[in-house]
Order: sequence, then C-alpha cells, then structure tokens
Amino acid sequence: MKKAFALVLGFVFILSLGTLASAQQPIVWKMQSTWTAADNHQVSANTFAEKVNTMSGGRLKIEVSAAGAIVPAFEVLDAVHKGILDAGHGWPGYWFGKHPACTLFSSVAGGPFGMDNMDFMAWMYLGDGLKMYNELLQNDLKMNVVVFPASGETAEPQGWFKKPIADIKTFKGLKFRAAGAASEVFKNLGMSVVILPGGEIVPALDRGLLDGAEFNNATSDRILGFPDVSKVCMLQSYHQSAETFEISFNKTKFDALPAKMKAIIDNAVEAASSDLSWKAIDRYSKDYVELQVKDKVKFYKTPDTVLQAQLKVWNAILEKKSAENPLFKEIAASQRAFAERVVKWDQDTNISRRMSVNHFFGSQAPAPKKA
Repeated sequence: MKKAFALVLGFVFILSLGTLASAQQPIVWKMQSTWTAADNHQVSANTFAEKVNTMSGGRLKIEVSAAGAIVPAFEVLDAVHKGILDAGHGWPGYWFGKHPACTLFSSVAGGPFGMDNMDFMAWMYLGDGLKMYNELLQNDLKMNVVVFPASGETAEPQGWFKKPIADIKTFKGLKFRAAGAASEVFKNLGMSVVILPGGEIVPALDRGLLDGAEFNNATSDRILGFPDVSKVCMLQSYHQSAETFEISFNKTKFDALPAKMKAIIDNAVEAASSDLSWKAIDRYSKDYVELQVKDKVKFYKTPDTVLQAQLKVWNAILEKKSAENPLFKEIAASQRAFAERVVKWDQDTNISRRMSVNHFFGSQAPAPKKA
C-alpha cells in the first residue's frame, strides 16, 4: 500500500513539474519593421524588443527582423492583422492608401498646426490621438491590431536634389519620392510623386528614375547612401516637420497577454521612444557634420516662398479631405484644438535659440546656405 501511494505521489510530482515547465515556456513573437537592417529606426525596433525581453525576464521574447524578411515593407500592418506577424514597427503614413486619416497620425504638413515632435506626441498620448487611431484601425478598417506611438521624430529635410531648389518653379515636373500626406503636398506643388520604401529610394535616384527624394534624417539618409548619388540637400520643410512612428500588435494575441505583460510592453514603448529621441539628437548632429566634411554635401535652406506654398497647399488638402470624410475632419479638428493651446504657450514661453547660437558659435557652426 505504501509502495503504491509513493508511486502515485511520484507520478503527481512528475506531472506538476511538466505543468510548471510548460507554464514557464517563454512567449516568442515575430516582429518585422518597415526599415532596412541598417536604418536608424531599425535600431529603435531592436531597442524596444531588448527592453521587453529584459523587463519580462525572458518570459516574452520578441524576435525582430528588417523589411522584407517575412513580408514587404508596405505589407507589415496587414501581416500583423492576419497573424503572419505578431508585431510590427513602422510609420502610419505608409497606410495612407487604406484611409487618408492614417497620415494624421504619422506626420502632417504645417507642423501639424505648428506642433513640433514633442507636442505631437503629447497629442497622441494626452489628447485624443492614440484613442482615435486605434478606433480608426479597429472600427473603420476592421483590422485586428492595437497600436502604440513608437517615438516622435524631428523635422525632415525638404529633400535631396541634383541642384538647389530656388523657388516653386524648380519643383515643376520633377520625379520625386515622398510618402503619406507629403505625397499630396508635393503633387499639388507640381511634382510627379513616386511612393517607395526606404531601401528602394537611392537605387532609383542612381538609375535616374527619380530627380529628387526625401526620407527622414541625416543619419538614416547617410546610411541609405543619399550622399553617394546627390550632393545637394535642402533643409527645413513643413511637409513632415513633426511625426511619429508606431509599434503594432495582433490584437487577439495582445489581448490574451496577462496584465503584467501588457504593462511591460506599454513601458517598453515609452522607454524606447525616449531612447530614440535622445540618440537622435546625438546621431543626427554628428552625421550632419560628417555629411558636410566627409561626403562634401552642400546644404541649402528651403526658400520661404516654398514653405509658404507648402502651408497654403496643405490647408487646401485639409479642407478637401475634411469635406469628403467626416472622420478625417474630426481627427484634424482634434489636432488643431490641441495645437492652438499648446503651440501658443510654447511660442510665448520658450525663447528662440538663434541669438544664443550666434553668440557662442557664430559662423563656426555649420549652417545651411541660401539657395
């Protein structure tokens, strides 16, 4: 009898060990980005995964791959929706073709409404932005995803060209790469717009399929090889002067996570966003100098007449799309109301840094020339 009892206890013990081992098996998720492996934003995707892996003690493991590893760059969101990918790292402007309002969560010409990247992130987190974006994807587009803002991004250059842009007339007829709402802006300024993912831009410029292009920042542009095919870069533009990226998850799989795991993801998103913002300041400024010193790139300031034209065109696009689509109108109105309060406070409170820069660094600081 004692022997039989011992055998039963042993069997129960072995069974419990198996159950415990099964419970401790890590959750492994596949995540793909819309970026090339060397791109600056791929580093941010990797950072997010590392933080989740560390904070979860390895219980949730996110394996990251670059654009094209599993699906093409522009198919990442669909792949997350279908469960082909568990998560994705990308840019909402790439889904402009699904719904025009997607671009309002990525970058908007005119600021948006004068907001910088931190103002924009504040609208996403503390205004209506994040709630509206998830409702757009889940309710209007019927996508089985949940998204988080990945980071705020600094203002983009106007773009890379064969020669400086002196005025609006110089734009006419140029074959130009753009994406999101910027594509609409440049079309209305007379350009022939081509939409391409990051990894395809420089080869297209090199083969003469494009006359000019924009992508993102000094670091990403340098890594992609822009200075190998162009030595002219126009700085300052309203086409994407504030933007945010996104981390998306398959909603079914995300909802099934324990509350603690969801909290880890939430905190990892914010931590990775801050990490990219700080690194961007350091990286972009270094590469801005390197582009001039090593790559012999000439930087020019976009003429004010072009900037004014951008604002005028974007205002017309806003009115047209708001009249066509009530949801677009509602989201744009939310942004505008938030910006009116925040930007006025910002401009009234914070002092311009130009006087201080001129005082301490003068003409020694690299500065864009006038076209």
